[in-house]
Amino acid sequence: MIRILIVDDHEVVRQGLRFALEQESDFEVVGDCADGKAALGRIGALRPDVVLLDMMMPGLDGMGVLRTLHERGDAPAVIVLTSFSADEHAMGAVLAGAVSYLPKTTALDRVVEAVRAAASGGSLLDPHVAALLVRSVRATDSDGPLAKLSAREREVLAALSRGRSNREIARALSLGEQTVKSYVSSILTKLDLQDRTQAAIFGLQQGVVPLGEALQAEPEE
Repeated sequence: MIRILIVDDHEVVRQGLRFALEQESDFEVVGDCADGKAALGRIGALRPDVVLLDMMMPGLDGMGVLRTLHERGDAPAVIVLTSFSADEHAMGAVLAGAVSYLPKTTALDRVVEAVRAAASGGSLLDPHVAALLVRSVRATDSDGPLAKLSAREREVLAALSRGRSNREIARALSLGEQTVKSYVSSILTKLDLQDRTQAAIFGLQQGVVPLGEALQAEPEE
């Protein structure tokens, strides 16, 4: 079961999401709350696999939650589900640790797909937000940083940019999961990046995969 926590200051939104997500046989909504401070407490107590997080909330907002979780380490996968799609908010959220950034107008089946992707180590972005991110982080020199990577590391980076989990990368490249972890660690070290989300964004800005394939994860079988 995928354990889910819903964080949104609108009760109607929380109730609607809870009802819809609980129709999925592999989902369990373990709780919901209306503000960031309560969310941090619930995350520590309930240990959800995935958090659906609103950005605009009274008190501690979504960005504050993301930053705190990032500092703590060992955070659940966080999907931002918000009415805000401005590029600075999307960029900040992803860099702070969000694995997906979706507007509240997103179709329910897309949200369900994002939850399953997040639980399996993948990511999913709304196409408009993905385009904003690419424009925001496009590098002026696209050759220099990639020169630090081996051919195999570039393949792994491309898979990361498609939102693939270590298991999916191992299967696609005929490698062991431990080997993939080693490659990911090497990529982060060589490029001076903090985590796989930043590596995926780097892959986008370097154009290692077409935009249409960027950060689109398929749930693991």
